[in-house]
Amino acid sequence: MPTVASSQSSTETDWVSRFADDVIAESERRAPGKPVVVASGLSPSGPIHLGNLREVMTPHLVADEIRRRGYTVRHLISWDDYDRYRKVPNGVEGVDDSWQAHIGKPLTSVPAPAGSAYPNWAEHFKAAMTQALDELGVEYDGISQTEQYLAGTYREQVLHAMRHRADIDAVLDRYRTKKDGAAGAKGGKKPQQKKADEAELEAAEGSGAADEDDGSSGSAGYFPYKPYCGNCEKDLTVVTSYDDDTTELNYTCSACGFAETVRLNEFNRGKLVWKVDWPMRWAYEGVIFEPSGVDHSSPGSSFVVGGQIVREVFDGVQPIGPMYAFVGISGMAKMSSSKGGVPTPADALKIMEAPLLRWLYARRRPNQSFKIAFDQEIQRLYDEWDSLARKVADGTVLPADAAAWSRAIGTAAGELPNTPRPLPYRTLASVADITAGAEDQTLRILSELDPSSPLTSLDEVRPRLDRAENWITTQVPAEARTIVRDEADKELLGSLDEQGRESLRLLLEGLDTHWSLDGLTTLVYGVPKVMEGLAPDAKPTPELKTAQRSFFALLYRLLVGRDTGPRLPTLLLAVGADRVRTLLGA
Repeated sequence: MPTVASSQSSTETDWVSRFADDVIAESERRAPGKPVVVASGLSPSGPIHLGNLREVMTPHLVADEIRRRGYTVRHLISWDDYDRYRKVPNGVEGVDDSWQAHIGKPLTSVPAPAGSAYPNWAEHFKAAMTQALDELGVEYDGISQTEQYLAGTYREQVLHAMRHRADIDAVLDRYRTKKDGAAGAKGGKKPQQKKADEAELEAAEGSGAADEDDGSSGSAGYFPYKPYCGNCEKDLTVVTSYDDDTTELNYTCSACGFAETVRLNEFNRGKLVWKVDWPMRWAYEGVIFEPSGVDHSSPGSSFVVGGQIVREVFDGVQPIGPMYAFVGISGMAKMSSSKGGVPTPADALKIMEAPLLRWLYARRRPNQSFKIAFDQEIQRLYDEWDSLARKVADGTVLPADAAAWSRAIGTAAGELPNTPRPLPYRTLASVADITAGAEDQTLRILSELDPSSPLTSLDEVRPRLDRAENWITTQVPAEARTIVRDEADKELLGSLDEQGRESLRLLLEGLDTHWSLDGLTTLVYGVPKVMEGLAPDAKPTPELKTAQRSFFALLYRLLVGRDTGPRLPTLLLAVGADRVRTLLGA
C-alpha cells in the first residue's frame, strides 16, 4: 500500500503536495481501499475559457501527484450539458438572434452554431476543450449530465430529494433574504463556467430571475426539481402537485401553456436544481476534492449551502474545496464566458507550448490570481521559463520551483512533447516576423545564430517555432509587423554627421567577424562604447545607455523605417550581411 507523504516534506515542496496529503488522508478515512475521487464541472454553454481551466487544472495537478505516489485516482469532469440554455453569448461565429428562441432548453437540445460539424450546442463547445485537455495531458473520466439524467441514473436521488424537499427548503431558507422572499441569495452561483454565464442573475436580485439555482416556492409548496416541458423542451415549468407515494407529478409550462402528469419513478426529462444537484453528486460519486471560485465563499453560495444539504439530506460529506482566484489576460478583468471574445485554452495552446501553460497553473497556489499573456509579455514569460529550465539543469533550482517544473513538463504517465532545441521565444518570434513564415529563410537565419552548432532542421525548434509564428500572425497588429526596407534611405544617410557615419563604418567593419547572435550582440552594444573611447566590454553608464539608444534608433530607421523593432542582433541576421551593407550605405 502506498504511503502518505509527511506533512513536513509537503510543506517543503509545494501546494500540490500539501493538498495531496490531505486528500489521501481523507479518502482513506471515508473510503479505505477505494480509488481517490476528485472532481471538476464544466458547462459547455459557450466558449470554455482559461478561467474555467483552473477548475480542471487544480484537481488535475493534485490527482496527478496522488498517482505519482502509486494510488488509483478518478478525476471526474462533469459536463453540465443538461443545464438550461440561459442566453446567447456574444461574439460566437455562426450564431444570431434566432438562437434566443432556444433559451430554456437543455444545452444538448440547442442547435450548434451554423457550420458546426457537431450535433448540438453542447458538443460543439465541448470539442475544443476536450482537445485542449488531451494536449495538456489531463487524464479524466468525462460524465455527460444529459446522459446521466436521461438514463435515470439519479432517479433514486431525485425521489429522495423530493421526499426531503421540506428539509432542503429549510436549509435554503437560512440564506434567503427578506427582500427577495424567494430562493436566490446573492452570490449563490455555481463556482464554474456554468454560473459565470449567470452574472446577469446577480444583477437581477429581487426580480425572481435568481430563483433558478434553488427551485421555487409556489402555492403547491417548494420543489427542488424542474421538468423540461414535453412540448417546447424549455424549463419554464411550474410543479403544481406531487404525491410522494405514487410519485405522480403535475406541471405546467409558462412558455407554451402545456400541462402534463408524469410519474417521477419513470420520468427522466428534468433535473434537480443546481444547489441540490451539486451536493447530490458529491454524495453519489464520493467526491473527496473539488475546488470552486473564490467569489463563491460567501454565505448562501452553492458551496456553502451544498455542504449543509449533502450532510443533512444525502448523508454525505462535503469535499475538500479550495477556493481558486481569477485568471486574467494581460490586464483584462475577471473573465466571463457570457461575454464574447475571451481566450480559451485552445487559443492559448496556439501561441504557447502545453508545458508552459501547465506551469502557469502549477506555480501559483489556487488562491493566487495570475494573468496569461497574449501580448508582448509572452516573451518575458518564456524567458522566465527558460531560466527555470537552466536552474533545473544545473541544480540551483528551489524545491517548490522544481516541483512546479516537474508538474509542468509531464504527468505520472510520462513527459509531454517538447521542443528538442528550445531557442528563445523572442528570437523565434522576431525571425517569424521578418520572414513571414518562409521556411528556407527561417532555417538560414536560425542556422546562423550559433555557427559552432548550426541548426540543421526546423524540426529541432518545433513546436515552439510554430507557436511563435502563430503569435506573430494572430496577436501582433499588422501595423506593428516588421517590414525590411527595399532600398537604402539615401536622404537619412546623407544627413548623418561624421559621428553617425563613423558608427555605421565600425558596425559594417565588424559584421564578418561577429556574424552570430552572440557576436552581433557584442558588436551592436560595443560600437557606441568605442565611439566614446571605451573598451567594447566596458560597463554601461547612464550616458552610454543614452548613446546606445540613439545608435539603435538609427539602425532601426535605416533597416525597417521606424525607431524600434525586433532585437537588433536577430534583425541583422534575418536581413543578411549583404543586404545590411546595402541598407547601411556601405
